[in-house]
Amino acid sequence: MRVFEFLSTHRSEFAALVTQHLFLVAISTIVAVSLGVPLGILAARRPRLGAPVVWLVNAAQTIPSLAMFGFLLPLPLIGGLGARLAITVLIVYALLPIVRTTVAGIKSVDPALVEAGMALGMTPRQLLRQVQLPLALPSIVAGVRVAAVIGVGTATIAAAVGAGGLGEYIFRGLSMVDPTVILAGAIPAGLLALALDGGLTLAERAVRGALAGRRKSSGWVTLAAIGALAAGVAWAFIGGTRSQTVVRVGSKNFTEQIILGELLAQTIEARTPLRVDRRLNLGGTFIADRALRSGDIDVYVEYTGTAHTAIFKQPADTDRERVLLDVRTRYAAEGITVLEPLGFENTFAILVRGEDARRLNLRTIDDAAPHTPNWQGGFGYEFLQREDGYPGLARKYNLKFRAPPRAMDLSLIYRALAEKQVDLIAGDATSGLIEAYDLFMLEDNRRYFPPYDAVPVARTTALAAHPAFAEAIRSLAGRISVAEMRRMNHAVDAQRRDPAQIVREFLSR
Repeated sequence: MRVFEFLSTHRSEFAALVTQHLFLVAISTIVAVSLGVPLGILAARRPRLGAPVVWLVNAAQTIPSLAMFGFLLPLPLIGGLGARLAITVLIVYALLPIVRTTVAGIKSVDPALVEAGMALGMTPRQLLRQVQLPLALPSIVAGVRVAAVIGVGTATIAAAVGAGGLGEYIFRGLSMVDPTVILAGAIPAGLLALALDGGLTLAERAVRGALAGRRKSSGWVTLAAIGALAAGVAWAFIGGTRSQTVVRVGSKNFTEQIILGELLAQTIEARTPLRVDRRLNLGGTFIADRALRSGDIDVYVEYTGTAHTAIFKQPADTDRERVLLDVRTRYAAEGITVLEPLGFENTFAILVRGEDARRLNLRTIDDAAPHTPNWQGGFGYEFLQREDGYPGLARKYNLKFRAPPRAMDLSLIYRALAEKQVDLIAGDATSGLIEAYDLFMLEDNRRYFPPYDAVPVARTTALAAHPAFAEAIRSLAGRISVAEMRRMNHAVDAQRRDPAQIVREFLSR
């Protein structure tokens, strides 16, 4: 099976991602248990105080996970890219099942047993520890199981904010439209969830004895030691990535950006003694830009026209040198350096099927405009909102589709056009899927789109702290042509090859 062949050839990477995934789930579940069980006890024994708590954890569970990441991303302390944000979100989602099952377990204890304990002179604390908790344990463990399984699933989304884990393969597979890579992340995640569920069943007996008092002291000491160890690992993991000897390389969430991120990373590793922390496949422009400004990454590749219109909200300008100078000046005022262009431009490509272009004799966007009332448009989420995106394009060329354009992920949009789900899309001029799917790029004859030269943007403080880092990035200036970038994209998108291997071959040439 191709999935197992893929995992076999990526053994070390797979082991690292599984370790990251386990770390995220383990830390978040331990913290959620330490918070959720006391909150559940409070809600069960003092309903007036506990009702708002239960309401809050219920409300948090209704927020979609991607939205939750977006809400928390800009917040101080818990925000920012990486494990810290992911663990916070996983804790929030794990609280509900633990709190609710703890409440249900405590309330299910026979009142006659409680009365008998009180008659024997037990204090409320003794009743809780020796009667109610042991009897509520099956319900609590069931909640922990649910929380752990939820954590395994939600942790796959954490890859979108640079936290690693098996979601790296899922997002990479989506960007490459490669089911094998998607399954390489999804199947182990499912097996991991089943293993955790089974393991918690076995652990129930040992914990039952500790809570019942038969091994009370050793049980609580063990739990405390596990918590301390988890906290220590979390501190090392989260804080360690802030080391001054580490350069954090980011990228957006499509094939070309993953290749360029890997190119920066391998170049830095080859030319400097610095360690590279890859935070690739982060999301769209605004997530990558926010990560750079907050210091969660040190460098990524941006496009001049995107920075000019989408990030700095400036009117579209078709003068290449003027746009580059303006972007460089605006970034510099915010502590970010724009390095020399890599040598190619990746403008938006307005694409139709090759067969339609030949049949209707289409060459320019103006040629296609009269046909759009009978067509369905399809665009990426970001393109539909950008200043240099669909709204302005529709006005410039008088595009009027038969229905509102469909919004979809960039990794799927080329296939949607080839399979006739849509009739006109905005893709990337350097995409390897243009050739693979026999698509045709219409000429922007009215020069609507600004220049989109690929330029590395880096935190100025990071460049100053590591001169070799700056020199390594500058060594790539002017080295990548449009044809070379398209060839690398095609190798990943159409031939299903590993981006890291493609970059190694490019650098060796």
